Amino acid sequence: MDPLDIMMRLDQIVPYFDPIISAENQFIIGYETIPYFQDDENELHNLLWFFKDSSIPSEFRLELTHNVLQKVLDAYMTTDQSQLLFIHYDAKLLLKDNGDSMISILETYENQGLSLNRLVLQFSEAFVSEHIASLKHLFAYIQTFGIQIAIDDVGEKNGNLDKLALIKPNIIKVDVSFLQEDDLPQLYQDVHHLLSMLSRKIGAALLFKGIASFHQLNYAWRNGGRYYQGEYLEKTQLEFIPMDSCKEKVKKDFQHFITFERKKMWAQLDLTEKINEQLKNTLKTVKSDDPYDKTILSVANNCDDYSFRVYICNEAGFQLSSNAEKDADGTWRLLPEGRQKNWSWRPYFFENIARMNMEKKGILSDLYTDIERDERIRTYSYPISSDRFIFIDIPYDFLFEQEGLL
Repeated sequence: MDPLDIMMRLDQIVPYFDPIISAENQFIIGYETIPYFQDDENELHNLLWFFKDSSIPSEFRLELTHNVLQKVLDAYMTTDQSQLLFIHYDAKLLLKDNGDSMISILETYENQGLSLNRLVLQFSEAFVSEHIASLKHLFAYIQTFGIQIAIDDVGEKNGNLDKLALIKPNIIKVDVSFLQEDDLPQLYQDVHHLLSMLSRKIGAALLFKGIASFHQLNYAWRNGGRYYQGEYLEKTQLEFIPMDSCKEKVKKDFQHFITFERKKMWAQLDLTEKINEQLKNTLKTVKSDDPYDKTILSVANNCDDYSFRVYICNEAGFQLSSNAEKDADGTWRLLPEGRQKNWSWRPYFFENIARMNMEKKGILSDLYTDIERDERIRTYSYPISSDRFIFIDIPYDFLFEQEGLL
């Protein structure tokens, strides 16, 4: 569409509202506003592209932004303002006048009864990350009015996650629409897990958008999403709808997720208990003064059906033994180059050491990628003594064959 045609017919711009659902109570807790242009044939055209096109004069984009903002607020003022209202705003336009024109509009509505703490200004991460120094204080100033800040499309570019902590947004938005039913690359799961931990540390809520399937909702739920958005839950609406419109649907899906996660938990506990008992029996046959390499070979041969690597470390993370590794023929071999490597840099290493000493039993790790084999594995660690620990690496093939271990 020609931007000039749109600017000459601002009265034909219609705001739509995309519901956002909370994981906590399964209610609609807010709406993202999506502006559409309704042409003479009553066909709707999404206008989000207009705000992102830098070739369009900034005066046009600012005028359209304020036109949409006023139409949205007019509609919102007719509600009880119990739900959040997410509003797109170009951070580049915000910088042009330090947000003065926007704040002036909002204050006009505030005088008419608008609750500013129900508003969420949504900005694209790409521009924000590039202009962090300029925007950091401006965002903080906007937040003093009670207005919340949401950063959209987070994680699409590498290297920007650390900057989110400087901005301190209230909400972090992540798009999962590109994830197919059977295509959930571990890279993205790792990034989203990092985002979940980061959002928790800085006090931000994690919102997954673009949810178009049961599978994507499950992914968002498993990766710490507090809020969800997408056509699988509710379609974009011309008006606000009852808060509980999709509560039963989401609640039912959650029950499926919970049932499946319980099965996974019990499968992991069963495997942990199985290895625990087997190791106890194996270690009874090992003398306390046996060389470490002899010990790991005894253990390796006794857990041959579910392991490919065994080694021993001390409480500081230094490897005391060689690696006992199974070759392609299924034969266990000692690789001495592993000795004296330090593994304390691994996440949760000291936490797990403390747990093993406290609980006097082994721990099964979460799934992670083994660098040498480039495959997803788990590691079982077990306390031989208060300062000696044996580690057993479990291959993907075994985990794949067992229900609930992936």
